[in-house]
Amino acid sequence: MGYNVSIEEENKNIAAKYKDLLKESYQTLSKEGKDTIRRAFDLAIEAHKSQRRKSGEPYIYHPIAVAKIVAYEIGLGSTAISAALLHDVVEDTDYTEEDINERFGPKIASLVAGLTKMSHLNSEQDTSLQAENFRKMLLTLNEDVRVILVKIADRLHNMQTLSAMKPDKQVKIASETLYIYAPLAHRLGLYNIKTELEDLGLKYTEPDIYNEIEAKVKADQKDQEDYITSFKDKVQEHLDAENLDYTILGRTKSIYSINRKIQKQGVSFEEVLDRFAIRIVYKSTPKLEKFDAWRIYSIITEYFRPNPTRLRDWISQPKTTGYEALHTTVMGPGAKWVEVQIRSERMNEIAEKGFAAHFKYKQGKIGENGLTNWLNKLKETIENKEISAIDFVEDFKLNLYSKEIFVFTPKGDLKALPKNATALDFAFSVHTEIGLKCSGAKVNGKMVQLNHVLKNGDQVSVTTSINKRPNIRWLNFVVTARAKTKIKSTLKEEEKEIAEQGKALLIRKLKHLKISFNENELNKLVAFAKEKTSFALFYKAGIGAIENSLLKEFANQRGNVFLNYFKSKIRKVDIPRREITDVNTDKNSSLVFGKEKQKLDYSKSKCCNPIPGDKVFGFTTIKEGLKIHKYNCPNAISLQSNYAYRIIEANWDAPKEDEYRIILKISGLDNIGILNHITNIISKKMKINIYSLNISTERGLFGGNISIGVFNNFQLDKVIDVISAIDGVKNVKRVV
Repeated sequence: MGYNVSIEEENKNIAAKYKDLLKESYQTLSKEGKDTIRRAFDLAIEAHKSQRRKSGEPYIYHPIAVAKIVAYEIGLGSTAISAALLHDVVEDTDYTEEDINERFGPKIASLVAGLTKMSHLNSEQDTSLQAENFRKMLLTLNEDVRVILVKIADRLHNMQTLSAMKPDKQVKIASETLYIYAPLAHRLGLYNIKTELEDLGLKYTEPDIYNEIEAKVKADQKDQEDYITSFKDKVQEHLDAENLDYTILGRTKSIYSINRKIQKQGVSFEEVLDRFAIRIVYKSTPKLEKFDAWRIYSIITEYFRPNPTRLRDWISQPKTTGYEALHTTVMGPGAKWVEVQIRSERMNEIAEKGFAAHFKYKQGKIGENGLTNWLNKLKETIENKEISAIDFVEDFKLNLYSKEIFVFTPKGDLKALPKNATALDFAFSVHTEIGLKCSGAKVNGKMVQLNHVLKNGDQVSVTTSINKRPNIRWLNFVVTARAKTKIKSTLKEEEKEIAEQGKALLIRKLKHLKISFNENELNKLVAFAKEKTSFALFYKAGIGAIENSLLKEFANQRGNVFLNYFKSKIRKVDIPRREITDVNTDKNSSLVFGKEKQKLDYSKSKCCNPIPGDKVFGFTTIKEGLKIHKYNCPNAISLQSNYAYRIIEANWDAPKEDEYRIILKISGLDNIGILNHITNIISKKMKINIYSLNISTERGLFGGNISIGVFNNFQLDKVIDVISAIDGVKNVKRVV
């Protein structure tokens, strides 16, 4: 059903949306703040007056919605609200950054500039536009973190209205969201927004899975409400007796999180045990806040048996995102494990509004120090000009979702590091120079290797040496973005020094061979040596990898004009990048590409092993031509996000009668003869080849992998259905 609203009705809607924006603003706005927002709204109305969204709605609906998210869900003030209203003005209209600066001052102009996308790529052909935009946006962290917060709000509203876009755009935008924006929202403590971004991302990248889980969650809703009531009835009297002012709420695990657990653990929806959590939010004073949390914990564990391995105390030691709460898992009513989260109203607001709420509460130690320290570390990464845009995004993402451990310095101070951090990561967290010169480490008083993985509560000290230098092997085991960035940067500097030495050496050798050193001759030599760049040539010369015989051969061939011409022709066709054309395509190809449904040469990616019938897309690689990936491939989100311009639509035409080997992971009860029954059904009844069988049994259960040959995923689905129906089989899942 198309959009069909009169201009008069639209104007009423715009006025109503603006009033709603101001009605319950999180912060009390000053007269000046309200005036600034009004002027920003008027300019946005004027600038976007002739523009429409893909849905047909007036474009102004979008900036108003973004401003509302900024005000209500993140809790920012008039400056950020005004920037949200103006965030697309410079990018999409004739107004300039100078116009914004003149009307609203440098602060709002700076925020809008940070939110304005780059209009063109640099000369590096393989750079991702999205990665460059993201780096540019993050560079404004040097000035104001609110740029990131407004950008996350912008992305959230775009995801909420994504249904109006074409399917290929939906997948691209949803992939970027899962790849970058949801992890960033998580790291800034915006858990509600993070959850919505993840669920919407899954909705458009894997709609079938999303719809299936959503239906099951809705079917569980009545049971959840009954569960909250039974839990509340059990503890209410005792919480009231302590004169506590509290609310008990239920929280369903997000669809994205349920799916992640299903995929990671290979279980069914019904086997995800922590689909549901109960949250107790209480009122308290700063002085009694911690004491009251433990009082509530004592009452809960008096009536429900706690799981001793599942206590999480983020009140004594908050997460570096600022998150504070007590989490415990107890055996609840009906003998079901249920997670109980205990938070004060202050803790709850910080958990929901993240960064902005930290600075509302003056006692927020992590809000003012821990998060600021993280942002300072982030600045070191984004200011590294040597790193490519794609590498930058990968390094930046490293610590966004990582779980944390806490370790002690020799003086007894606590440091937060991501899980699986090593002794060398610790050294870099203390100071860059200590990391670069690190020669050894002690953990709990014992000498360890630099790649030693740290655990919660370890006390770590490091030793340094003035002669120590990073080596490339360090990159194999460090996990923090700070360590990776600094190591790469230092190695790059060393490469430059070696390349400079190599250049000087080449000049001398070429002079001896009577060859002038100029750009023309250098380009010929680079091609002759089959190197990609002059830098690579100089570096190889610096490390002694360019043989004198190669230079002599180069000198000899320069005198033979015919040979020179012939070799240049060979090099022209010996380009590492394979262009996609419809020449020499496989006549029996079962895939067609693009809107024109061309038949092109392609190969299957090894990471996901697609077979006919799988939902797939084509990806143009630099060296290996066109490869096809499944939409749920482990690398799909990254490829769709960073290299959308290389993605080609792919559809199965007429499936080839070729057999594809796939692996099924199967588990169940170890009944007598069950494995023989399974193999008989596969090989004899369904006439499917079994190539290998790797099954083990333990304590009445069996599990393992079966490698079989199928012609397409329709046949595969049938195999899975038939095996799943066998009595005793609990789970069957395609692995590769």
